[in-house]
Amino acid sequence: MSAPVDRAAPEAGPVVRVAAVGDIHLGSDSRGLLRPSFATLPDRADLLLLAGDLTRHGAVAEAEVVAAEVADVGVPVVAVLGNHDHHSGEEAEVSRVLADAGVAVLEGTTTVLSLHGERIGVAGTKGFCGGFAGRSAGEFGEQEMKDFVRVTRRSADSLRRALTELADDACALRIALTHFAPVPDTLAGEPREIYPFLGSYLLAEAMDEAGADLAVHGHAHLGTEHGMTAGGIRVRNVAQPVIGKAFALYHLPLTPTAKAT
Repeated sequence: MSAPVDRAAPEAGPVVRVAAVGDIHLGSDSRGLLRPSFATLPDRADLLLLAGDLTRHGAVAEAEVVAAEVADVGVPVVAVLGNHDHHSGEEAEVSRVLADAGVAVLEGTTTVLSLHGERIGVAGTKGFCGGFAGRSAGEFGEQEMKDFVRVTRRSADSLRRALTELADDACALRIALTHFAPVPDTLAGEPREIYPFLGSYLLAEAMDEAGADLAVHGHAHLGTEHGMTAGGIRVRNVAQPVIGKAFALYHLPLTPTAKAT
């Protein structure tokens, strides 16, 4: 697996430049807010990942604002939805509006891009809650608790299948895109009491079992940017309040001689 270089300096060898941001929470008063920054993407990145919570309340009108910000930005745009994008029960329409603007919206699915002559795969799912090893909810007891955990398990299973599909499709690089966090590392700064509501270890297990070169998520506004799964996959929390800018930029080497620094 390639290690991402978290800087914009040139490397010795070809790299895929990944721009990523989540939790932009755009509303009707946000038109044009991010467009100037996104307009610089063709000079700085090869693709843009949106890690969910793109709207404030999951309204179609808000999704139309997001779509206008990312339409025709000059690089492929790949997204997952977040909990805010589900709030109004219009997530199917939100996804349609984004798709009409050229965004690949993933939920247990994949997209494959041709970049620098290589196949680059992104597997995405929103993910869900549950907690982390030693302090997690289990499928035991009341049906409501079983249903709660099974939502997360189904999401993790879909991510595992999607990443495996990308491996079978001979992708040179694979990226896992979620909204909820796969590891507790990137939650540092959040109250520990709410960790179970910010992500689940099941997502990290899926990534480690299937393999990935980078994992990107949002959701934890008070968290930390850098983390890692038990299997050594780099995890980045790109919630906008964490990265403090329109997008973070990560470089994924395409050749084994290009080392991360």
